[in-house]
Amino acid sequence: MPTQTIDGVSINTQANVFFDGKCISHAITTANGTKLSVGVILPATLTFNTGAPEVMECVAGACEYKLDGSHDWVSSKAGEKFSVPGNSKFDIRVTAPYHYICHFG
Repeated sequence: MPTQTIDGVSINTQANVFFDGKCISHAITTANGTKLSVGVILPATLTFNTGAPEVMECVAGACEYKLDGSHDWVSSKAGEKFSVPGNSKFDIRVTAPYHYICHFG
């Protein structure tokens, strides 16, 4: 089951807007200092670069993703997660809004 709420967080109220508004997220920090971002990707095919390793958790909707060096698209739907190595990139494509939590590190 996808995460529904995250208690005890501080949120950066300034949105991060990427790809001309096709991806919008907010940075949050949990009570224990864990950094996350919570956002939505609108229908598009996008390429993201990573610094730290990331785990993408689908909260609602679905996507297909392709990790750097792969030729295969993999599906991910609500309640599922996929991992992306640090200092890498991945392609993601969505046909309807994809709501996510990005776990860093």
